[in-house]
Amino acid sequence: MKFLFVAVGVSILLAGCDSKRLFEKNTEFKERIWKINDPVEFDFQIADTVKKYNLLVNVRNSLDYPYARLFFNYELLSPDHTSIDKKLMSEYLFDQKTGKPYGTSGLGDVYDHQFSLLQNYSFKKAGAYHLKVEQFMRLDSLPGIMAVGLRVERAKE
Repeated sequence: MKFLFVAVGVSILLAGCDSKRLFEKNTEFKERIWKINDPVEFDFQIADTVKKYNLLVNVRNSLDYPYARLFFNYELLSPDHTSIDKKLMSEYLFDQKTGKPYGTSGLGDVYDHQFSLLQNYSFKKAGAYHLKVEQFMRLDSLPGIMAVGLRVERAKE
């Protein structure tokens, strides 16, 4: 019983150590497939317009992913629903020549990546922002993509 309290306490302390993180949420795909008609969307709040922020997209993939690169579109909308930034991204999940996976792994054939969308970005208005991410590959159902997420963090000053 004493061990349980210590374990819970340590878990809470470790979870609170990420002081830069303002928002982080991941959307998992059932069956490890990201469908073209299944975009992921995130809403997050910005209160301080003086500070600068980094926006990163999280991607979790398995070795079942059939390509070296992942193409995806994203669009960031302001609180008044105007488009702030819209871009096609191309990121490598595997080395083109060797097939060696990039990213960090903690669970066998599962790899985590973080790709930068915006760095040291100053939001002009306080309020609720919306980010939409959709896969832009040749396949309607993209195997091997397990989750896609968004991380908003305070940039180093």
